[in-house]
Amino acid sequence: MNSKTKRITVIGMLCAITYVTMVVGRIPIILFLKYDPSDVIVTLGGFIWGPMTSYIVSVIVATLEMITVSDTGILGCIMNIVQTLSFACTASVIYKKKHTLSGAVIGLASGWLITVIVMLLWNYLVTPLYMGYPREAVVELLLPAFLPFNLMSTEQKKAT
Repeated sequence: MNSKTKRITVIGMLCAITYVTMVVGRIPIILFLKYDPSDVIVTLGGFIWGPMTSYIVSVIVATLEMITVSDTGILGCIMNIVQTLSFACTASVIYKKKHTLSGAVIGLASGWLITVIVMLLWNYLVTPLYMGYPREAVVELLLPAFLPFNLMSTEQKKAT
């Protein structure tokens, strides 16, 4: 099997596994936020086959999720992609540069920190559009709701 065919096959399998994990593995936490373990697969794909694999799988699965099981539309899809990429691509880029256990740990910790920061900003910007809340109400939720959720779960997804 040539390398291009193998890569397409691997990406397809990662997409399928990620999608199934997303459908069956989500746990509601607070408000419209759900823990979604599917980013573990996207991140592992990035560690093994590089950050571009994480990017491709993230975009394909988020788009499929939007079309099939999500009721959040394009905003949920965009939030999903931004969250997954901020974690998985950050972790896999660092791991690619430092291909050791410490590189993996640094990559995962950096991905976690970047995701918390990025998602707080995106929650501030997009949640008023998504939920129809006034921005002031979202600001009041940033520290008591969004920050703890983002700290405990880098896999924030919008309700579907």
